[in-house]
Amino acid sequence: MVDAVAMVTGGGGGGGGLRNGGGAGEEVAERGPGAAYQAFVLMEELRDKLKLLGCEEEEALRRHNMRPLSRHYFALPTNPGEQFFMFCTLAAWLITKAGHPFEQPQEYDDPNAVISNILSELRSFGRPVDFPPSKLKAGYGEQVCYVLDCLADEALKYSGFSWKRPVYPTEELEEEEITEDDAELTLNKLEEDVVEEESDNEENFIDLNVLKAQTYRSDINDSTKQEEILQSTTDAAEWNLEVERVLPQLKVTVRTDNKDWRIHVDQMHQHKDGIESSLKETRGYLDKLHNEISRTLEKINSREKYINNQLEHLVQEYRSAQALLSEAREKYQEGSGGVTERSRVLSEITEVLEKVKQETEEKGSSMTDGAPLVKIKQALTKLKQETIQMDIQIGVMEHTLLQSKLKEKSNMTRDMHATVIPEPTVGAY
Repeated sequence: MVDAVAMVTGGGGGGGGLRNGGGAGEEVAERGPGAAYQAFVLMEELRDKLKLLGCEEEEALRRHNMRPLSRHYFALPTNPGEQFFMFCTLAAWLITKAGHPFEQPQEYDDPNAVISNILSELRSFGRPVDFPPSKLKAGYGEQVCYVLDCLADEALKYSGFSWKRPVYPTEELEEEEITEDDAELTLNKLEEDVVEEESDNEENFIDLNVLKAQTYRSDINDSTKQEEILQSTTDAAEWNLEVERVLPQLKVTVRTDNKDWRIHVDQMHQHKDGIESSLKETRGYLDKLHNEISRTLEKINSREKYINNQLEHLVQEYRSAQALLSEAREKYQEGSGGVTERSRVLSEITEVLEKVKQETEEKGSSMTDGAPLVKIKQALTKLKQETIQMDIQIGVMEHTLLQSKLKEKSNMTRDMHATVIPEPTVGAY
């Protein structure tokens, strides 16, 4: 507690360190090697100040399902969305605690507008803001801790908080109260629980088996001594002191079973209470939203009726224009169909015309061209040359045949006038 008091009293110094060393123009090196851990120091101080303000016990914060802040919640990034919403909720609560009415931010509010409103309230307290607002969008960091720490200081000032000397409590031995459990006890369950308790807390509880054995032995001894003891000599005060000394050790605890129907009933009642408390808050927002939507719908309906009444003649003209447009489109479609058919016929005629033109050009070029005549003359000249060559060959062949006939005739004449036919000649014929 003394450490927490010392840390809280140094809260102003932590904020001053941010103001002195957190300027946009200064470098981190000028702030010293501990500048990186300034957020952790501010977060420790902020946590202690929130405890002094009763943050965890406030009903306004419970309905947001805010868990107790850890030592480094706003110093390290864990869940930026959740951290930013927690920052906005805590800032709004601290501003309200400081005496300035501030509307609690909702989930769908503009983040830039919420940050601007928080910084405006911080400036109204006389606290300097020498960093860009975008630093707060992350929901963690030195700037976030600085803003919340300054607002916590202002809330403590407004509440009139002052430090007092610490009062150290005197240590007294507290008697353990016997917790009574209304749960149903069965013999088997009681023995199982006793065995578990013996295994867990052997130092605090007495073993029931040993106790039974001792009781049995004591009963035997008492039965033998009943005749001897006729009057008790024990002091009542000592008896009561012994009972008070032994009573905590005779405590029998029964562990609750999670499957017990009583626990489920208690959980159902707790959930029911939570739903009813949430419904009370939510119903107000829903009714407000319903009223706004109803008013907006009424305005829209009235405006629509007014516009319809004012533009009735224009609507009629528009409908007539639409009818004329539809008729014109039908005529256009019919005309476009005829144009398409005629375009197809035109393309066919054009193709035929192109073929006729091509044939005419070919015939005209062939009639005006002298190449065929030249070819005919060349062919005739070639025929004449071939004819002359053939005549020469025919003349040579006739001359050869004539010579052969004359030779054959001379040979026959000579053979006829020869008196003796030589043998080779005879063999030749």
